[in-house]
Amino acid sequence: MKVNEPVSEIMTTNLVLLNTDDSLDKAERLFKKHHIRHIPVVKGHRVVGMLSLTDLLRISFADLTEDEEEVETIVYNMFTIEQVMAKTPLVVTPNQSIKEVAEILATKEFHALPVVAERKKIVGIVTTTDLLKYLLEQYKCCS
Repeated sequence: MKVNEPVSEIMTTNLVLLNTDDSLDKAERLFKKHHIRHIPVVKGHRVVGMLSLTDLLRISFADLTEDEEEVETIVYNMFTIEQVMAKTPLVVTPNQSIKEVAEILATKEFHALPVVAERKKIVGIVTTTDLLKYLLEQYKCCS
């Protein structure tokens, strides 16, 4: 296993982002289209929040009715992304070690962290799935 490998080696750089003025309907479409569970929320290139699929499910009453789409639209129109997102998320830098990032994810209640470079510009996202894939790759080379 490689020691002190930077998180930039495993982070996702093909980013799906939301702006604070985007709608929750748009967020839901992005979650479904890209099969993801976390989307960083930005103002310009600066991360100001993190929206998870779980955040959307918490405000959705879709399971209580047969007309899911209508209820979701009504509920989504009642809230803004800024009201639902986790504000000022913990961020990591591309040169932080995978081990350090894994420790953060293991001790906090996060499943994804934005990766930011100079001037807080988002350059990636690292998720628990990225870490699991990395771990599996390590076992593959050593079997």
